Amino acid sequence: MQTRQSVLARSRSIRLMALLPVVVAATLAAGCGDKNKPEGKASQAAARVNDTEITVHQINQVLERQQGLKPEQAESASRQVLEGLIDQQLAVAKAEEQKLDRDPQVVQMLDAARRNILARTYLEKAAAAAVGAPSAEDVRKYFDTKPALFAQRKVYAIQEFTVPAAKDVAEPLMTKLKATKGQQEFVEVLKASGVKFTANQVTQAAEGLPLAIVDKLAEVNDGEALYVTAPDGFKAMLVVASRLQPVTFDQAKPAIEQFLTTERRREFVKNEIKNLRTAAKVDYIGKFAEKPASGAVAAASAPAPAETPASAAPGGLDATAMNKGLSGLK
Repeated sequence: MQTRQSVLARSRSIRLMALLPVVVAATLAAGCGDKNKPEGKASQAAARVNDTEITVHQINQVLERQQGLKPEQAESASRQVLEGLIDQQLAVAKAEEQKLDRDPQVVQMLDAARRNILARTYLEKAAAAAVGAPSAEDVRKYFDTKPALFAQRKVYAIQEFTVPAAKDVAEPLMTKLKATKGQQEFVEVLKASGVKFTANQVTQAAEGLPLAIVDKLAEVNDGEALYVTAPDGFKAMLVVASRLQPVTFDQAKPAIEQFLTTERRREFVKNEIKNLRTAAKVDYIGKFAEKPASGAVAAASAPAPAETPASAAPGGLDATAMNKGLSGLK
């Protein structure tokens, strides 16, 4: 019994920790969770923790930040979010009881989160107002100029070999590997070189690859490899097998629209930050006055690294996965 209770407690703890960043953002943005605060029709109570109500409005705020959530998942997700909010409120009550909300470090963290939310909200709203949906002509043009992603789209079985090696070792080894025929000979030559390497096999559709290599990989035959070099070695992407799985314009259209909109809004944000800096007076002080940080703006507007999307559904492209792949590299 104790084992089962400890497992349940650990599960709830993990759920709370996973939910905290999202809930903190939602709470700071809306000031939710106030005790005895009257709620409107859009924010009816979903639970009461001691004297504090948790509202449907709070749950919806968290759900709005869950990208890729499908309609049929909304009910179960709502219940999971509610349980997380309950766990959070219990922890918040204890924190307030111990006056942790007055701790200088906590106050600084809350202020930093507030500033981040305000800045992001302004930029998101400004970008949404300035950048509309792409035209039908722009969407069609993108489709036509990216055959490797759409009309000639392939799904690849790839064996990736990461080979850390100095340039004088890497270059002759790549020459030998390029002369091989087939997977077996490729692996034999690589092993015979004595160079340490790591291998990983994946099945990936074209839209799940970085844009920089999509066109190049489309020209690689089965049994051949694409090489990506770096100062400390190279990566060989050996195409074990591939199959043609084209996507029609109608299937790709939602993903292209989303991608173009996202890219244009990102560009708007970058330019808006530049304009704000030009209009403002920024003085660097102390040691920072010696060499101003030229890349200070980049971190605010840089996109997050793309995650590895799941295999595409056979019926067409998933817009979320498509957008991840398209925004991977420029």
